[in-house]
Amino acid sequence: MTDIKIRRALLSVSDKTGLVDFAKQLAGMAVSLVSTGGTRALLADAGLAVQEVSDYTGFPELLDGRLKTLHPLVHGGLLGRRNGQAPDDSQAMQRHGIEEIDLLVVNLYPFEAAVAKQPDALAQAVEQIDIGGPAMLRSAAKNFRSVAVVVDTDDYSLVAAELARQDGRLCEATRFQLAVKAFQRVASYDAAIANYLSGYDLEAGVAAKPEEGSYPSSLTLQFQHKQTMRYGENPHQSAAFYVDVKAVDAKAVGTPAVQGQAPALSVAAAEQLHGKPLSYNNVADTDAAAECVLAFDRPACVLVKHGNPCGVAEADDLTAAYRLALATDPTSAFGGIIAFNGTLEESLAAEIAGKQFVEVIIAPQITAAAVAAFSAKKNLRLLQSPMTQAGPAFTLDYKRVAGGLLVQSKDASLLADGKAEVVTRRSPSEQEHLDLLFAWKVAKYVKSNAIVYARGQATVGVGAGQMARVHSAKVAGLKAEEAGFTLAGSVMASDAFFPFRDSIDAAAAAGISAVIQPGGSVRDQEVITAANEAGMAMLFTGMRHFRH
Repeated sequence: MTDIKIRRALLSVSDKTGLVDFAKQLAGMAVSLVSTGGTRALLADAGLAVQEVSDYTGFPELLDGRLKTLHPLVHGGLLGRRNGQAPDDSQAMQRHGIEEIDLLVVNLYPFEAAVAKQPDALAQAVEQIDIGGPAMLRSAAKNFRSVAVVVDTDDYSLVAAELARQDGRLCEATRFQLAVKAFQRVASYDAAIANYLSGYDLEAGVAAKPEEGSYPSSLTLQFQHKQTMRYGENPHQSAAFYVDVKAVDAKAVGTPAVQGQAPALSVAAAEQLHGKPLSYNNVADTDAAAECVLAFDRPACVLVKHGNPCGVAEADDLTAAYRLALATDPTSAFGGIIAFNGTLEESLAAEIAGKQFVEVIIAPQITAAAVAAFSAKKNLRLLQSPMTQAGPAFTLDYKRVAGGLLVQSKDASLLADGKAEVVTRRSPSEQEHLDLLFAWKVAKYVKSNAIVYARGQATVGVGAGQMARVHSAKVAGLKAEEAGFTLAGSVMASDAFFPFRDSIDAAAAAGISAVIQPGGSVRDQEVITAANEAGMAMLFTGMRHFRH
């Protein structure tokens, strides 16, 4: 493995963050600078000696700036192999007057940011398709044994530090990693362009809108490796955790002010403050817990086991919410996940540490004293993911199947038309109405068939994943009984309609006073009649929430 001396650098960037300082460091090491248009003007204004690309190639910019760097002197300088790798390359470069370019610094036109801001503006989007940038990145990255390429502004300091340590030289291992990054960025960029154009309706003049049922004709996704797990869902399976770079890195789409940043309370973007590395199941369950707890505006706690909420509550403070959530099903909560939507303080942390075995806790903020309270729990993972970041305006759900990929819009809504309809003779009381809406929120995050019993904005029984809805109702009742709850005065939520009156009759016998469900069954009237006979109140939401 060989080091290369950096003598000439070509810089052409859209995102100019940190560029002037980096270029000054290069100039201070006697590196000759070559640049284009706005980048050259910026560097010249900073007092740096920089050669315009058109002067370097002897060929002017053409086509309103579309043609600048697609020239043999540029690509020959990037592609030519050195250090004895290919003697014919050196001879050809000498014969045609091609000078070596040792370092390429390029980031691309902000295409993703442009289409995020104005998705239907095809003409503007097309003008943000970079041609010369990706071509140069590919040339330099292909020739990493002779050339260094920088596509990420965060790497300026890394490169400058190594050059300073090694008398203006970069090692091959660094060049290889930088080349990998360049190819990853080009792949992501091309995927964004292909996804956008393949979904654009030229006749209607609109981009694909999955939330309205319009999808691209092809879909290319890119995720970056974050962690290799010790094993997968089971010990005999290997596993890794990949993250959507656009969800955790604003620079990935060009303009941070335009693109969607990390979703609030995201496992992918979370900082781990304590504990051993996350497992495959930890990530999946923590994601489920975080998604559920974000549904609540008041202080809330969600306990998850095997992908299902086993206890949920909202209250005046997190401590009260935690106690209520844990009381729902302390047996299932053992070894589970806890998600909070507020700051985890020392007193609550100490209570959890002394009361419960937990795999993961995620919260928007965890105080240093709270972290210290878990110091004896070496295996407990503490994740902090600030909720101040704005999530994407629209996201998709993906599910891999044999030979394909299912893609759907996110289940972001809660009620059809934003309200629920009273369909029984009796309307729910004010407290019942609050509990019904609470239970309905929880049911959305419980695997189907889902039944949730709740009272006082806290779950008292959760039935999940049964093949028959009546069995989910029985499981929820059994959970409530085991936890010492009486269902008298509680409410029931069902993620889908009741096909028969049997679940209503069972709920009435147990003391359930009000029910919320989507409605839409051919036997709706039979179900409503059963509720009326029992003196129950019932709401129809007009929207189901299957979760598979």
